[in-house]
Amino acid sequence: MTQTLRAADVLARRLYAAGCRHAFGMPGGEVLTLVDALTRAGITFHLAKHENCAGFMGEGVFHADGAPAILVATLGPGALNGVNVVANAHQDRVPMLVLTGCVDADEAETYTHQVLDQQAVFRPITKASFRLDPGAAAVIADKAVRIATAPRQGPVHIDVPISFAETPATERPALSAPAGASAPAGATLAQAQSWLAEARRPLAIIGLDALLPGGSEAVAAFIEARQIPFVTTYKAKGILPEGHPLCLGGAGLSPLADRHLMPLLHSADLILGIGYDPIEMRTGWRDAWDAQQTRVIDITPEANTHYMHQASLPLIADIPATLAALAVAAPAATPWPSGEIPKTKAALAEAFPQTDDWGPAGVIAECLANLPADTALTADSGAHRILLSQMWSCNLPRQMVQSSGLCTMGCAVPLAMGRKLAEPERCVVSFSGDAGFLMVAGELATAAEMGLAPIFVVFVDASLSLIELKQRQRQLPNAGVDFGRHDFAAIGRAFGGAGQTVRNRAELRAALETAMQAETFTVIAAEIDREGYDGRI
Repeated sequence: MTQTLRAADVLARRLYAAGCRHAFGMPGGEVLTLVDALTRAGITFHLAKHENCAGFMGEGVFHADGAPAILVATLGPGALNGVNVVANAHQDRVPMLVLTGCVDADEAETYTHQVLDQQAVFRPITKASFRLDPGAAAVIADKAVRIATAPRQGPVHIDVPISFAETPATERPALSAPAGASAPAGATLAQAQSWLAEARRPLAIIGLDALLPGGSEAVAAFIEARQIPFVTTYKAKGILPEGHPLCLGGAGLSPLADRHLMPLLHSADLILGIGYDPIEMRTGWRDAWDAQQTRVIDITPEANTHYMHQASLPLIADIPATLAALAVAAPAATPWPSGEIPKTKAALAEAFPQTDDWGPAGVIAECLANLPADTALTADSGAHRILLSQMWSCNLPRQMVQSSGLCTMGCAVPLAMGRKLAEPERCVVSFSGDAGFLMVAGELATAAEMGLAPIFVVFVDASLSLIELKQRQRQLPNAGVDFGRHDFAAIGRAFGGAGQTVRNRAELRAALETAMQAETFTVIAAEIDREGYDGRI
């Protein structure tokens, strides 16, 4: 016998069945029924200080438990506050359910206060947008979850009219899952296997889509079987431990790293893009190889239409199944027999040393030396993120999380909060520039209210360092990049956590030891020189 529930209850129960246990946002009167329904379904609602941060907290949870993130926002300004994080989820392939309150259609014809076409706002930055209807609440919920989690993953928006949330709705059986993508076969598979067998200098570029379920294990088996050296994008770091002899580390935004990696790309006789989406890469990776001269196999769940690079043999298929089909035969000869791979690894290690007495590289090196090997890291956008992504060696998939597609500032603090909520026993550390930290400092109050204890490392140089560096490189006068040097440790203490200012590696080491034992969050303000990134990224 079916049970009659409110439409909001049907939606919430479907989200619970999809594995969702946390929702984040800031309620208005228009979403109170929705918040109540989520809570009744077993999904805890967490009050944030801003919808943008709420979405990033949800993403932080997703990277730990794999369930879609949930962002709840009221109509008008609440919904619009979430635009940045939703666009980020779209570009960074994060499954997210964006639930916004809205007035009923008949009321919107005459009532204009805070009313706008929210579906028109969200359609360009989501995979789909729905308007909840009581008669189709279960179907809409199933569709939203299915679309959000299907490759490529991304956000789905649901507008929830005020009266419809309260309207009785019938819960129906869940929609059956569509058939998954399969591996290539026949002549296409034979062509790929032939190219692999003939390659003497193969190189793989592993991207974000390889992190889909089953991807990490399939990539490891394939790389080991074929002995192919590889580079990852920043978000795919750790898909295999970066200490692996075939791993050349992360790439994407560092011209310094590219000086060593590009020669390998140019001399490779086969390039494999495994879940590689160049949305994470700087312009120097546009047409990084000549597809007329170099064999290129792209293995992606969805066709690449960016044309940032060309592929000789695009395989639009399930990544784990495709890699399993390609890993069956061992290579006929040792790839890269002239020792280029270990030489490049050594050159990269020399280019990003861990021996600086201080400065941004010294801060990162000291954290790397003293934090647990499985520490979960989040990185804000800025010069420090490029250096961190090149220096930090990840052992696990999703160990370092950042905004790579949109490169949005202010993400690291809320990402770390969501990650710590989902994995309370794990050491979680965020790395922010001082400007990005100031954007979201109010969420420290949320961290205190939720009883979370991540470590927030702030690079304090009173400047937009990456932009200031570009300004100097173009010989432009200093303008619009400097601000005050504030007491960030005091900000941490003011919001109920701990705070320490450090100016050398010994002080940082002591601060980290204390922070790892603390029951509250800790802000560690590392004061550095703004020119410390020169020659480092």
